[in-house]
Amino acid sequence: MIYGIGTDITKVSRFEKWVKNEEFIKRFFNPQEIMENGSLNAKCEHYAARFAAKEAFSKALGTGITGFNLKDVFVTNDQDGKPTLNIQNNAKNILENRCGACKVLVSLSHEKEFAIAFVIIECV
Repeated sequence: MIYGIGTDITKVSRFEKWVKNEEFIKRFFNPQEIMENGSLNAKCEHYAARFAAKEAFSKALGTGITGFNLKDVFVTNDQDGKPTLNIQNNAKNILENRCGACKVLVSLSHEKEFAIAFVIIECV
């Protein structure tokens, strides 16, 4: 059964200021999400998509970004590049209290100016 869905779109250029200020990145992104190498544009797309995933998760959960740290919701990629949304700490507790056992699916995309994320929370 689908518990919730969420989507978010963000402007990639918004993250240029963040990429140039390491404190913004460390404040909002889990160490596993931090991109060390790449062009400014590639980093902006990377962070924009991942931030959109955090927002989309909060919408699917129905809480907004309340009660958990954004770093507790983070995207990793498998060896083929498929994204996985990882949930830990307070975010995981809220998710389990609302849904019990569940599966969280995420899809990310970016094209020039915008990045988008789509999240589905499925109770199992």
